[in-house]
Amino acid sequence: MTPSPPSPPSPPSPPSTPDDDRYTVISADCHAGADLLDYRPYLAKEHHDEFDAWAATYVNPYQDLLADTADRNWNSERRLAELERDGIVAEVVFPNTIPPFFPSASLTAPAPTAREFARRWAGLRAHNRWLADFCAAAPGRRAGVFQILLNDVDEAVREIHRAVGAGLGGGLLLPGTPPGSGLPELYSTAYDPIWAACAELGVPVNHHAGSASPPLGDEPAARAVFMVETTWFSHRALWHLVFGGAFRRHPGLRLVLTEQGSGWIPGVLDMLDYYHGRLVAAGTKASTAEAKFGAGLGASMGKRPSQVWHENCWVGASFMRPHEVPLRDRIGLDKIMWGSDYPHDEGTHPYSREGLRIAYAGLPREEVAAMVGGNAARVYGFDLERLAPLAAKVGPTVAELAEPLGEPPADATSPAFAKGGSVRVW
Repeated sequence: MTPSPPSPPSPPSPPSTPDDDRYTVISADCHAGADLLDYRPYLAKEHHDEFDAWAATYVNPYQDLLADTADRNWNSERRLAELERDGIVAEVVFPNTIPPFFPSASLTAPAPTAREFARRWAGLRAHNRWLADFCAAAPGRRAGVFQILLNDVDEAVREIHRAVGAGLGGGLLLPGTPPGSGLPELYSTAYDPIWAACAELGVPVNHHAGSASPPLGDEPAARAVFMVETTWFSHRALWHLVFGGAFRRHPGLRLVLTEQGSGWIPGVLDMLDYYHGRLVAAGTKASTAEAKFGAGLGASMGKRPSQVWHENCWVGASFMRPHEVPLRDRIGLDKIMWGSDYPHDEGTHPYSREGLRIAYAGLPREEVAAMVGGNAARVYGFDLERLAPLAAKVGPTVAELAEPLGEPPADATSPAFAKGGSVRVW
């Protein structure tokens, strides 16, 4: 009797996911800064007397920086504890508070006049020095975003090298050039030394919402107009750098657009591709309505905007909302970085776990892992192996984030939990 052939081996069972298996969550959007007087030791001595006089009369315009929670910006131990309770093990640190000689937070302050430049520049450099020490207090857990001004490109390049050498791995915070700023527009080749330095050093250029809006005055309606327009003004950096050919001249340049939403990206890329195609066609003497605009642009712009996006750009999709999530494949799963916006009121703290659930419940584990931490680790240089032991203690579990959120927390203040967010068009 001929023996039966052996049965083929059964396919291996998929690995099980323990209930306590946890995600490594890195917030790609947090904010910090020193208390006003604590900037003094970080200023060059020749500015100390002037700083003392300025600080003695300065009135802080921000209530959250006068409250008993203000020290979340600079109290390292409190900050680490609160982030860990929120399930977050590492953070990208954008500025907050008031640096020396600024009228307001540097993120939204207008570009300085020639007369103001020297003092403002001293103030920003003091913040960068403070931030290096703040990041060093939590090794491997903070990527500090350093600041420059665009008024003096050579000075900016020197500060880029100094800040990276001091350990600030979060990259550059790109100021905006809103209408009326008096600065060259971001598409200008005047800024090529800045793009070259960031590409050479391997650090991203970050452009955060709020830093490119023009002054709107003090009328009550100005606040509403700011809310409607501010993200659009921030988006402008993308098409300025694309159409200005910055990525063609500096293929290693990386751009991160933070706290500007993400649902607008697919539609805007389609629009930019359309104009790119028309301008290229115009450059080949094709009969198009854009012919008078496209002369010389075809060769200088480089690749299609959507290709540039997928090769050179990322989005700091702070507190990503449910209506944005279905667009993740068009945006690029490897391009999305979640952020809590700690310690801002519009951030998800202390309900970041719920904010993650409302966005990502039901998605494949590997997709969630990329958006909540893996992508940020790659862009900002976090060591996931180093963070793993802490994530195993405080990170949200896979089972937890898989469960859809029913009712949002009653006292949550973040737009992550607000209804109607899908009406936003950018």
